[in-house]
Amino acid sequence: MKTIKIIFGLIAIGSLLSLAPAKPSYKFAVLKYNGGGDWYANPTSLPNLVKFCNTELSMNIDSDVDEVAVGDANLFNYPFVHMTGHGNVVFNQSEAANLRTYLMAGGFLHIDDNYGMDKFVRTEIKKVFPQKELVELPFSHPIYKQSFPFSQGLPKIHEHDNKAAQGFGIIENGRVVLFYTYETDLGDGWEDQDVHNDSPELRQKALKMGANIVQFAMMGN
Repeated sequence: MKTIKIIFGLIAIGSLLSLAPAKPSYKFAVLKYNGGGDWYANPTSLPNLVKFCNTELSMNIDSDVDEVAVGDANLFNYPFVHMTGHGNVVFNQSEAANLRTYLMAGGFLHIDDNYGMDKFVRTEIKKVFPQKELVELPFSHPIYKQSFPFSQGLPKIHEHDNKAAQGFGIIENGRVVLFYTYETDLGDGWEDQDVHNDSPELRQKALKMGANIVQFAMMGN
């Protein structure tokens, strides 16, 4: 049985080779979770990143971004899922098992702490991978060396606690299945310009790093 990684990797390659695809090859989704945290934060972020990837990397991602619950069987329809928010996150046992199966099958989860969710995310990830630890990925890691090199790791988009931006991964069988961006507010930089009034240069940094994450997840991981 082919894994999600193989299936969507072939689709991604096919989309790059095709000059005028008839329809989008795949869709991305925002992850819905329980606990009271605002999973719906930054509504323009992922659509803008999709647009950037399609324009700058010649990808063929559906411009319509879906929402999918962490315990939903439809999770397996999306090769790339984005999660964000400011507060509490709770996975029940079945949700944690569903997410783990999805990631083990080749799916990819990007979590971006929009400030305030770190302590909750770390607890819930432990439910998904009890035997794994989040490990900080070095600046030499391939995720920072895709089409847009970042020799110093994640760009700092917004300041909160005077901490350096960090990128953490869960690695399973040599593959990064989950990438957690902390103290960067990367997703804020993907939002429409008038939301945070960030400079064009800062937004470009955020979008380029986001595109690297997508490229790494779909083709380079």
